[in-house]
Amino acid sequence: MARTSGPETRDKLIRAAEEVFAAQGVDGAQLRDIVRLAGQSNPSAVQYHFGSRTGLVEAVMAGRQARTDQVLAPLLDRAAPDDVHELIAVLVRTESTELRSERGLRCLRISAQLSHESGVRVRTPHPTLDGTAYWRLIERVEASPALAGLPEPVRLERLDLALTLIGAALADRARQYLDGVTPLTGEEFFLADLVETATALLRAPVPASQRDITT
Repeated sequence: MARTSGPETRDKLIRAAEEVFAAQGVDGAQLRDIVRLAGQSNPSAVQYHFGSRTGLVEAVMAGRQARTDQVLAPLLDRAAPDDVHELIAVLVRTESTELRSERGLRCLRISAQLSHESGVRVRTPHPTLDGTAYWRLIERVEASPALAGLPEPVRLERLDLALTLIGAALADRARQYLDGVTPLTGEEFFLADLVETATALLRAPVPASQRDITT
């Protein structure tokens, strides 16, 4: 019988979850498929190690965040604190490192499904983002001159939409790589264009008829 305790088994479950969540979706995935792929015979292995499906998803995302934070932290330290274009470029460059491995490709597909849970719109980071370089970057982008003058609801909504756009675009590129589909554009152009598109979204003028919005 396969073991259902210890860090090695926990890691196997996380890696199996990455594969199944990416293929079936976070909400549609069957935990029994994850347990089976991890080589575990105990159907309660996920509950034993993570408490619940949510706990397993958070463990997957914590690992993904730890990898990208190692890249992001030094880049963020060197970036101009109030240059929104440079900050977005740093974010895209960091996130694109996940395109280099199958594990990263799967995690990009998973994290895009969870973008609405980041906490950006209420300024309360999800536990997996609290204290990370990623969250510090979000705070810098919001405080940048490009957004600081916008009404708060517009500022927070735009920031969340820009992050969602980046995540969705990278997840789609990851899907193409995993499926063996040739993308319409080369990766270098794709990433540069993604930076420009997300930055333009953040810098767009508020519609004249809505400039007095407060809620």
